[in-house]
Order: sequence, then C-alpha cells, then structure tokens
Amino acid sequence: MKKYTILGFLLLAFAPLMAQNLQPDADKSEVKFTIRNFGVNTGGDFKGLKGSIIFDAGKPAQSSFDVSIEAATVNTDVNSRDNHLRKAEYFDVATYPQITFKTDRVTGSNKQGAYFAYGKLTIKGTTKDISFPFTAAATDEGYTFTGSFEIDRRDFKIGGNSMVLGDNVKVELIVHTKKK
Repeated sequence: MKKYTILGFLLLAFAPLMAQNLQPDADKSEVKFTIRNFGVNTGGDFKGLKGSIIFDAGKPAQSSFDVSIEAATVNTDVNSRDNHLRKAEYFDVATYPQITFKTDRVTGSNKQGAYFAYGKLTIKGTTKDISFPFTAAATDEGYTFTGSFEIDRRDFKIGGNSMVLGDNVKVELIVHTKKK
C-alpha cells in the first residue's frame, strides 16, 4: 500500500512536466489587438478561442497549438465599426469565418517558463509564417500562456490601401487552458 501511495504522489508531483492535452478556456482567454487609426491607437478583441493544445514544458518540441477564433466576434466597443470590420474589405467573415493558428514547432529558451512558437497564421484565406515568444505558467486547470506578436494587416488583405489605418497590428494573447 505504501508503494502505491508513493507512486501516486510522484505522478501528481511530476504531472506538470509531462505532455498535457489541453483546450483553451473560451470564457477566460483573451485575444486582443491594437492598431493606429487616424493617428491614434485603437483596439479590440475576439472571443471564443477554441482548439487543441498539447504542451510539455520539459519537452517543448513535443508541444503543438492548433487554435481558431470566429472572425465575426471582432469587438471594438463600437457596433458600427465592428459591422464595418466584418465586411469584405476587412475580415470578410461571410467568406472566411475563422482565423486560425497552427504551430509547426515549439522550442524552449534559456529562460525558465519561456518558449517560442513557430507556425502558420491564416486570416481571410491568406496563410503566413509567424513566430513569437510566449510564457507558460502551470495552473490547477492546465496552463496560462501569454504572448504577443505583430503582423502587417496588408499581408492578409485587411483594410485595403487605407491612408488613415496603420499597417502594423499588435496582437496580445492570454490563453487560459483546461485539461481535456
């Protein structure tokens, strides 16, 4: 009996070091963006992040992220702007309902809890390679991943040749997960 108790304790103690099958907690996760519009920083967010995440803090090369969000959930707190962003010139949500990200690889760094994600971001039918640093913090439910990256909106055919809309978009992620 004592042998099984010790084995159970060791499994619980080292569980965070083994690969875990996770899913984003759509209610707690945040996907925010910031862009310059008429010379002023403005922003918004998307809701309902979903997908599949496999994460192994000790062996990041065995980790993967395959997540998506509904483009129609774009929210800037201005209904008329949100409706405009859903149209063909911007996100064209009728034709391209999802924004997706899928990793090609995940690597560690020399800082504990810090990693790099390399993968493919697809917006409005255009797929581009991106990479960005992120951190991972173990929680009772899974992990919380935090990271950010910048993209050029024109690479994804968003907003046309607008003279008042900035080209660079900063995306900030706080992804809370729970075990599958």
